[in-house]
Amino acid sequence: MRILHFFITKIFLKRWILVFAMILLLFLANYLSFSATRSIISTFQGYQEIETLNREGNYIANLNPDSEADFDRFDVEDTQRLYGYLNDNYTYALQADGFTTSLDNEHDMEATFSYINEEAYKINQYKLSEGNHLNFDYQFNKEQISVLIGAGLASTHPVGSTIETTDPVTQQKVDLKVQGVLKKNTHRSNFYAPNSKNYFNFSILLPVNEQFIQSAGLDLHVNGLMDIVLLDSTKEEATKLSEQIQKNLGLDFNFFNQQENFTYFEDYYVSSLKIISAITGVLLIVIVCLAIWNTLISVRLMIKDFTVNLLVGLSYSKLRSIFYSYFGILFSINLVILFAITAFNRYGFWLRKDSIFATYGMFGLISMDWIALLVVLFIDVIIAFMIVEIALKKIKGIPISVGVMK
Repeated sequence: MRILHFFITKIFLKRWILVFAMILLLFLANYLSFSATRSIISTFQGYQEIETLNREGNYIANLNPDSEADFDRFDVEDTQRLYGYLNDNYTYALQADGFTTSLDNEHDMEATFSYINEEAYKINQYKLSEGNHLNFDYQFNKEQISVLIGAGLASTHPVGSTIETTDPVTQQKVDLKVQGVLKKNTHRSNFYAPNSKNYFNFSILLPVNEQFIQSAGLDLHVNGLMDIVLLDSTKEEATKLSEQIQKNLGLDFNFFNQQENFTYFEDYYVSSLKIISAITGVLLIVIVCLAIWNTLISVRLMIKDFTVNLLVGLSYSKLRSIFYSYFGILFSINLVILFAITAFNRYGFWLRKDSIFATYGMFGLISMDWIALLVVLFIDVIIAFMIVEIALKKIKGIPISVGVMK
């Protein structure tokens, strides 16, 4: 320990400003590597989830960004007519998220309704931790509606319990029965940005049929259209629906297949990854050069003390262990800081009561976070190996003899 303390204080930290700069650069490189890796994992998960839609005959709606939407002039009769046309001529998947409601739960989190029709439910194939799947064959306002709830609501509203509340989109009192509980961190990825997710830990998944949709208000009608999916259709039929939407609502909708959505996403996403990778690569090169240069300069400045240690039995294998211990400490500090920031960000969603991003995980981190941390650790091990081995090779080239003591 004494020899390690000597090298840390007299050699490695001889120029502490350079060491501090190296730590900052290393943290920045680690953070960029972590963010990029986590984004890639999230994107891969999104691709897997949405891949079921990536087949001929499926078209996803997308509001043209140049279309000016004046929602105040919409009339529910126009949207009801439009959904009537949809029901008569198309098979479609509809899911609309984010309608908030107050619902008692132990975390005092605002719950959200997610409305889903049978076709969308078949496509998503949500997994349950307990209970049974949804039933879409019911009479609205005449029967109890079975729902699924997120894991965060399960302790307060277990399977078999009932929930009496005002439905956000019909503004009517509804009697809901908890049919099942979604697995922790069940989520839905965005069609147009697969790396973006909404989590259902504090959601109520409510099945909708044609009767429910016709009884709903403008909020569900319009939001449901934003990414409605036409199934087993054609480009011509999708164009006809676009014309009907333009006629009834004055909105310009595009309909793309999922491969077109993937291609559009990849155009800007891959470019962003290339920029991040280039910046990270440059930072790592600078870190390696800075660490080696600082070590060599410090050794030269402390050549007498360094020589004494060699003469009293310090071997190059022991020196290698000291070097690895030192850089292991530095890199571990960066990983701990990165872990703490990630955990705090995850916990921040709970503090802000941001229910669509609140997740469960070991020490607050979910699987993609841990995998990204492992990737950063792997990169750090490679960088530490390069620094130590190159520095030792350079040090061995420094002429060291009793003469330096004079």
